Order: sequence, then C-alpha cells, then structure tokens
Amino acid sequence: MSQPIETELTKILGIKYPIIMAPMFLVSNAAMTIAAIKSGITGAIPALNYRTDKDLRAAIKEIKDKAKGPFGINLIVNKSNVRMKEQLNTCVELGVDFIITSLGSPRLVIEACKPKGIKVFCDVVDVEYAIKVQELGADAIIAVNSEAGGHAGPMSYKELIPLLVEKCLIPIISAGGVGTGKQLKEKLELGACGISMGSPFIATNEAGVSDDYKQAIVDYGAKDIVMTTKLSGTPCTVINTPYVQEIGTKQTWLERLLNKNKTLKKYAKMLTFYKGMKSLEKAAFGATYKTVWCAGPSIEYVKKVQPVNEIVEKLISEYNS
Repeated sequence: MSQPIETELTKILGIKYPIIMAPMFLVSNAAMTIAAIKSGITGAIPALNYRTDKDLRAAIKEIKDKAKGPFGINLIVNKSNVRMKEQLNTCVELGVDFIITSLGSPRLVIEACKPKGIKVFCDVVDVEYAIKVQELGADAIIAVNSEAGGHAGPMSYKELIPLLVEKCLIPIISAGGVGTGKQLKEKLELGACGISMGSPFIATNEAGVSDDYKQAIVDYGAKDIVMTTKLSGTPCTVINTPYVQEIGTKQTWLERLLNKNKTLKKYAKMLTFYKGMKSLEKAAFGATYKTVWCAGPSIEYVKKVQPVNEIVEKLISEYNS
C-alpha cells in the first residue's frame, strides 16, 4: 500500500491522496465517485447530470450507502442554471461534503453551506476573481488553467498557481494538465494543495458513456484537442474529430450577430447552450457520425480503458518513483 500524501486538501477532506475526480458534464456518475472514494481520493458530479431533483437525491444517497468517504457536487451558479437553488437545497439537506461552484458568484452557496460545515471550492481563472471568492468565504480555490478540459482558463499552470499562492490566503487546487504522477508532483511543488483531474477518468470501466467515447480518449492525444465556441458560446475543449473539422469551431456569422444584439444575446446564448448540450449528450451515449466529444490534453497519457482504482494506483506509483 502506498503511503498517504499529506497536503492541505487531504486534511480538509480527510482523504489519502490530494486528488479530486473533476466533475464532468454528462460523464461523472455515482459509480465513478464510489470508485474514487474507495481508491483514496474524492470525486464531484455536476448537479446538471441529473434531470430531476429525485435523480440527484438518489445518486447522493447511493454514494453515501456504498462508500464511506467525502464527495462533492458541482453547481453552475449563474442565471443559465434555473435549478440552482433547488440543487443547493438538496445538497445542504442531504449533507454532501463539498460543493464546487462554476461560472458565477458563489455567495448564495457559501451562505447556505457555511453553517452546515459543507466546504465550498470555487472555480477561478484569474487572481481578481480568486480574491473575490476568498472575501466571500470560499474554503479553497480551484485554479482552472489553460490545459483543463471543458471550459479551460487563459493562463498556464506555471503562471497561475504561483500567482494565486502569492496573492491568496486560502488553499489552491490546480485543475488541468495532469495525466501522470510526475505532473501531480509538479503542481504540488508549485504550491497547489491538490489537483482536480477529469479527462483520463472518461476512459474507465465505471464511466457510463459510450465505448466509442472511451476509445476516443485512448486513440487521440493532446495535439487533437481544439477549442470551440459552438457548444455553449464559451470556449470549450473538444476532440478534433472529422465531424468537428467539418462543422468548424467558430460560431457562424448569424450566431455572432445574435450574440452582439443586446436584446437577443441572452436568448442566443441559451439556444447555443441548449443545442451544444444536446449534441454532446448524443455523442456521449451513442455511436453517431455527428460526434462532439469533450476532453482535455491530458488524454495524451491514456493508453487503455481501465478501472478508476488502477488510474489512481498508477498516478501514486509514478508520484513516488
């Protein structure tokens, strides 16, 4: 058995290794999270992966029943998520261990979670926003760098982590660019207290996505990751499949025009988001020519589909070697 890696994150959550299995839209599920907990790390699931409050409650209860360890839920906290308050109430009522907030102000979440002892970690991409969430009472910052999958940040981890460590008083968790134990060590040596790692876990037995999606994570590499604004209006990283090459990664002239019109902008963004999420959903769960697979450059290090615990064991073994 490998020795624990002690950091601020392992102390906050009571886990063996300072790793969060990152919340991935349409990918993260209860089975992956249970496996993560049993492997000595933790995991988080986007609340939006569940269509109803009943489904979200069932997933939280299943994880609590089948694994004894901390886990979290990821909440989109801007106006696009009309179910945010309901999701937050469920998380507080059922007592999840932490919440990761994305794309908006975490104020409401922090106010609801603090009295219950639920930790709040906030996604940030720059110092200015990191200081804001710190002042609101966040427990830790998730520093989303330019190598993250999904909505990546603009700065490299080499720039972002030291900057946040210098300017902030709360712990920094690095998100993006980890596929090996050596890269985990590098992030910790820069001052992060842990990592949030997603894309390599897509190619696991426990992931509920299609075999084609898992195989794409194995077959493609870092050079195949491109940014697209077609899915949500916000730049998002996807695998550059033949279909993505065919449709392009930039919005059409009509989409751009609608996004510039003050009155229509809100509705255009909602439509882009809805259409993008529908195409992601089709690609994630079924074999289709029209395939858009979300992933980050850390798929470079994925060589096969395997159980969650084997990925964790390999990471820790490489970290110690």
